[in-house]
Amino acid sequence: MKIGYNAITKPSFLLVHPELPALISCKPLKICNPVLGIPRSHEKFIGFVTKSQYSTFERTSKMDTVRVGRKGRGSSSSLYSRPSLLEMRNERIENRDRVYEFLRSIGIVPDELDGLELPVTVEVMRERVDFLHNLGLTIEDINNYPLVLGCSVKKNMIPVLDYLGKLGVRKSTFTDFLRRYPQVLHASVVVDLAPVVKYLQGMDIKPNDIPRVLERYPEVLGFKLEGTMSTSVAYLVGIGVARREIGGVLTRYPKILGMRVGRVIKPFVEYLETLGIPRLAVARLIERRPQILGFGLEERVKPNVESLLEFHVEEASLASAVAQYPEILGLDLKSKLHSQQSLLKSVIDLDPEEFGGVVEKMPQVVSLSKTPLIKHVDFLKNCGFSLQQLRKMIVGCPQLLALNLDIMRLGFDFFQTEMGRPLDDLVDFAAFFTYGLESTIKPRHKMVTKRGLKCSLAWMLNCSDEKFKQRMDYDTIDLEEMDPEPSFDMNTLMEPRSDESGSDYDSDDDYV
Repeated sequence: MKIGYNAITKPSFLLVHPELPALISCKPLKICNPVLGIPRSHEKFIGFVTKSQYSTFERTSKMDTVRVGRKGRGSSSSLYSRPSLLEMRNERIENRDRVYEFLRSIGIVPDELDGLELPVTVEVMRERVDFLHNLGLTIEDINNYPLVLGCSVKKNMIPVLDYLGKLGVRKSTFTDFLRRYPQVLHASVVVDLAPVVKYLQGMDIKPNDIPRVLERYPEVLGFKLEGTMSTSVAYLVGIGVARREIGGVLTRYPKILGMRVGRVIKPFVEYLETLGIPRLAVARLIERRPQILGFGLEERVKPNVESLLEFHVEEASLASAVAQYPEILGLDLKSKLHSQQSLLKSVIDLDPEEFGGVVEKMPQVVSLSKTPLIKHVDFLKNCGFSLQQLRKMIVGCPQLLALNLDIMRLGFDFFQTEMGRPLDDLVDFAAFFTYGLESTIKPRHKMVTKRGLKCSLAWMLNCSDEKFKQRMDYDTIDLEEMDPEPSFDMNTLMEPRSDESGSDYDSDDDYV
């Protein structure tokens, strides 16, 4: 007899009761009475329910374990123990406060350091300060640029200083170097410094001169290669500065690399042109004295030109005075002019108008020291010249105040003993003292004496060697051939160079 499904009383209750440990395993399902005749499909269903119940029980047990762990989070041994963001922030603030307190204790004002990454301990910060002290920097230097405290000794300072030392920058100059450009300690040797050095070498600055350039102008290490540096050099070549001279110009005055063409260089060049100095002559002056570009046009140059006019230098002579002594534009000129005018008034009774003429012929007179000047005047007095004769000689040839006294003595002794001429000849041609005794005076005097010619000192000396040989063939002396007294010739600045290359920059219209 078979029993139907209806005869089974709540089999699900017995199979899934949670308190029956036997149901945790699947084994009880295997001892079911086959007499019941439960279909296989129903057996599979029962097994599925039982496994699900087991999984639920396992998850419940694990969750209870997690809850226990969470209750113990405050314990230091817990895997889940981590400082909160608030705790980390407070710790950073406390560390920075301690570092700030240390800096204030040694006189450093840390107000500008907010937001800058600093060492977390006082010990590391003390190491940085001590390293900067060893480089010669004072507390005042650090306060002038406190951001230097953000540079790591090992990662920033030592690599940069090692690189500069390998280039040839002298350690004795490191202190001044860092005072002028402390930002170099933030730089990357590979990314920032090495490319600038390579660019400078490309400007024909000799490798041995690179360290001197950096010492004179450390700020160049912060410039962009294709910015101000390239435009300033291009402009100079454009006005006539010889390409082969660029390296020497930049070596002597590297600040040119940081000058704006439109604001500094071009206005300076154009102003000198208004004084009567041709552009090519200005280029030659820059080749010889590149530092003149650093004279402030409005602050120094223009006021000095006004001072020259005030002290009776003729406007037409300004170009000559500046071309002879371009440094005159950068001096504290008015005080020097006043001092020298007073000095010459006291020793040779020179009038103000005559003083202007002296400056025109030898503008360097404004820089002569008092003692040497008086020695030269005393020498001429001892030669027998009167005060009036002295004044005439110095107005005609101010170089007498600056020549080598030993050479002047030799020249005067030869004039007296061998030439036998009256002193008036020297008064009329005081430039006699400017000619070489062995190279010019003696050989020409010998030839004139041999020919039996009677001539002035000017006719004998004030001409080229070729011209003098021609004169020696004359039967008579033609006074109309007398050359003017020696004076500065602007054209000497613009003589063509046989080795000068042409410029690709023929116009400066683009520089504004």
